[in-house]
Amino acid sequence: MESQELPYVLVDCIGGRLGVYEDHLGFLKKHFHLITMKEYLENKTLLSKKIRAIYVWYHKPAINEELLQSLPNLKVVASSGVGIDHLDLKLISSYGVKVSNTPFIVSTDTADMGMALMLASSRRLVEGHEMAVSPDTEYFPADWLGVEVSGATLGILGMGKIGYKVAERAKAFEMKILYHNRNQRKKEEESAVGAVYCKKMDDLLQQSDFVLLAVTLTPQTHKLIGKRELELMKPTATLINISRGLIVDQDALVEALQNKVIKAAALDVTYPEPLPRDHPLLKLKNVIITPHIGSATKKTRWVMMEEMVESIEAGLAGLPIPHEVLP
Repeated sequence: MESQELPYVLVDCIGGRLGVYEDHLGFLKKHFHLITMKEYLENKTLLSKKIRAIYVWYHKPAINEELLQSLPNLKVVASSGVGIDHLDLKLISSYGVKVSNTPFIVSTDTADMGMALMLASSRRLVEGHEMAVSPDTEYFPADWLGVEVSGATLGILGMGKIGYKVAERAKAFEMKILYHNRNQRKKEEESAVGAVYCKKMDDLLQQSDFVLLAVTLTPQTHKLIGKRELELMKPTATLINISRGLIVDQDALVEALQNKVIKAAALDVTYPEPLPRDHPLLKLKNVIITPHIGSATKKTRWVMMEEMVESIEAGLAGLPIPHEVLP
């Protein structure tokens, strides 16, 4: 009996800076017939009716109305990671297409990244490395000091999966943990990590030595941290962002750092990414910036891929889609 043809799935490209990982191809090709955007654009007439799903890796390919109109049999858009701010959910849904993401697998690594940034900033690891390897260094100054993490107060904005995992880690550092969230956690969840709920975000900002952002980007959280919020923070406080760059008003952050309104910032996310090479944030000594690598470990990226495959196959089979994102 002739084997059934594999479903056609559109990807942006294979390999390179933003393409599907080459070491994922073997697994993917067991499940799908992959079509790159280049192949699709060169053979639209032949391929437009065959493509039934889009595999969105690193926010590519971009999903717009033109693309949706050209794919009449599209059923599923599977997106890597937890953020879906790059997708117009209402537009996609209007074409009868379902969307999925991979929210749970990223939580552990992203929480680890939040702690890494906190430690690196507080103990000035980047500056210390530069001093240690500089050809101009003749001695290590005795008054070159960082600040303590153990016993300090951590304020977490956004106590979802990632925020809670940060709290679990911070507990091991004997930190006092405050959090602000749309909804208060259950008492037993708070007790497990020793977290105290702040109904008002301002209270958290005023009391925290470290403010960590782990909120989802929505119209309500766009520039959640601006000039007013930064001025509420302690002058000795550090801002840590592991969510999305647009959660913070970057112009206000630059001003706050330059004028010592806050002590430092540690950012895994910015807007845009990467920042223009002449951006003032890149010139400040009291800033650490990493290239949005919160979930960038081999194991996590592999499981992301497996979950995206599972969601596509479920959607094409008419079954409930794991981690479906509703508009």
